[in-house]
Amino acid sequence: MIGKSLGAVGGWALHVLGRWGESALLFVRTLGVTFRPPFYFRNFIYQIESIGINSLPVVLLTSAFTGLVLALQIFSGFARFGAESMTGTVVGYSIVRELGPVLVGLMVAGRAGAAMAAELGTMRVTQQIDALYALSADPVRYLIVPRFWAGVIALPLLVSLGDFIAIWASYALTVWVLGANPVVYWDSMFDFMELWDFYSGLIKATVFGGIIAFVASFEGFTARGGARGVGGATTRAVVGAASLILAANYFITYLVV
Repeated sequence: MIGKSLGAVGGWALHVLGRWGESALLFVRTLGVTFRPPFYFRNFIYQIESIGINSLPVVLLTSAFTGLVLALQIFSGFARFGAESMTGTVVGYSIVRELGPVLVGLMVAGRAGAAMAAELGTMRVTQQIDALYALSADPVRYLIVPRFWAGVIALPLLVSLGDFIAIWASYALTVWVLGANPVVYWDSMFDFMELWDFYSGLIKATVFGGIIAFVASFEGFTARGGARGVGGATTRAVVGAASLILAANYFITYLVV
């Protein structure tokens, strides 16, 4: 019994290490072929649309309600000790440094990441990727590189727009509903916030975009086992990307705080 348990643990560990090594090799290969022709610019534009523009509804909805809830909680909490004037500062700081990048990243991972993994997984199990090899086309350059760089570029743009919507939603609730002074709201925000707060959020968004696109591409690219394999790859892509986003958020925050 003990031997079987140790064998199972060892097999699982070898599988995990093998997957990590496989993903590391694919990541290095992705970066290595990025600046070598041919360049599939049309694929890149299509992925910008898929990751960025098609994610706008869920990003705007998430950002708006995040700003509303955050403003309501902070204003009501600060009112207990007469610090309502600091609502704008705390809302803006929280959104641009943490909540904006993380929540947008998680939502995009669930929407675009799942779609990428499912698409590439279907191409793998239906041998379309093998057909690219047969045609002397590099599937990494054709499929993964456009997705990776589209994620790196699209997510900071989404986060910037999401920050804007969240801050204005919080302003609308704080001033128009809760009766705060609009001048005090903006003054408190701009007096205590710095441009670096916004830039640090964009740094996170850039890293998160790369994580989402690469994890989803890797899981789809290496999918096996028909329809069930595609479903498993999609699940692993979303869970893996979300977990890495949360872990990377801590380490980036530690470095840029």
